[in-house]
Amino acid sequence: MLFIETKLPGVIIVEPKIFGDNRGFFFESFNHKVMAAAGIDHQWVQDNHSRSSLGTVRGLHYQVNPGQDKLVRVIRGEVYDVVVDMRRASETFGQWAGFTLSEENRRMLYVPKGFAHGFCVTSEVAEFVYKCSEYWSPADERGVAWDDPTLGINWPVEKPILSERDTTHPRFSDAEYM
Repeated sequence: MLFIETKLPGVIIVEPKIFGDNRGFFFESFNHKVMAAAGIDHQWVQDNHSRSSLGTVRGLHYQVNPGQDKLVRVIRGEVYDVVVDMRRASETFGQWAGFTLSEENRRMLYVPKGFAHGFCVTSEVAEFVYKCSEYWSPADERGVAWDDPTLGINWPVEKPILSERDTTHPRFSDAEYM
């Protein structure tokens, strides 16, 4: 696996080594020893899987007390994946970064605690899977408005499909920080 640092400290792109031939392909999507050697050393406690249609935006979500580390990837289709630094003491507090994750590039993204996370589906359908370091806790769930003008995220959609919850998140300036 190749581990690529991003402009947001702690957020890492993970590129698996792909073995392909006339039958298809094989790759290791998770190996605790390899990940731990790269600094991603968690006991993952929950796997999640979502399926969404073109133009769907999910997020921006995060948890507090203590938060969740996530290892995310797309197994069908393509998404534009976004993380926002919610760590008040960080030099990159309030900054965001976006990444294309797809079944074609097979990239994964490690999102540590302290980052809000969301994605926009850019293919007809996308299936998104991710590991979490902590169990989901409704009481600790938080969010930031996906379209907050202060953040200025360049989402690749004009009229997104949103859940009711994702239309009510506070602006970044009113959000709870880590």
